[in-house]
Amino acid sequence: MATVEEDLNQLEKDIRQLKIEYDMYFGGGRKRPPQETLWRAEQMIKRYSERGASLNFSQRFRFNNLSQSFAKNSEVWRKKLKQKEEGFVQRHFGAAAKAIEAQREKEPPPAAASHVPESRRPGGQPSLYEVACSDPDREPEKVQQLYKALVEAKKKAGEKTDALTLDNFQDFVRIKTQQLKKQAGSGQVEYSITLEDGQVKLKARTK
Repeated sequence: MATVEEDLNQLEKDIRQLKIEYDMYFGGGRKRPPQETLWRAEQMIKRYSERGASLNFSQRFRFNNLSQSFAKNSEVWRKKLKQKEEGFVQRHFGAAAKAIEAQREKEPPPAAASHVPESRRPGGQPSLYEVACSDPDREPEKVQQLYKALVEAKKKAGEKTDALTLDNFQDFVRIKTQQLKKQAGSGQVEYSITLEDGQVKLKARTK
């Protein structure tokens, strides 16, 4: 039977995993929200809420912090799910797209980016930035450049970036790369940033 410390460690891990999986879902990298991980975290919080008196001071303090973090993030996820279900799309027409394209013409692409003609890109969708990655842990500079390019594109498109941290993004790229390589048996995953209907998208595909 797991100890209290082990349960709290698992809860902390699940909350961190939920942040990554929800980011993947809202970004189009997952087909469904992470219901299994969410259910496990909810059950753990319910269990220790009912037996809080049995926890010592440090355990109760840690549990309360984890519960508050889960509640705060759950509210954010709930609002985003509602927007997604209602078909809400934050659109920024014309000016944002033109500004990004103008900036691309002025600045040379980062060293890690691979320039691919539009005719060769899947669906002919123009890409703001592209990079191929085989092992994010050994290629941190590629992940950092991809993160910077994504944040810059979102800011220019008028999208919020407060919740997009480098640590969470690195975890996301690591997990996504491992998943796609395992599914396709490919050695590299190509990440691309595109602008669709005024909304910035991060896409991943095996090469």
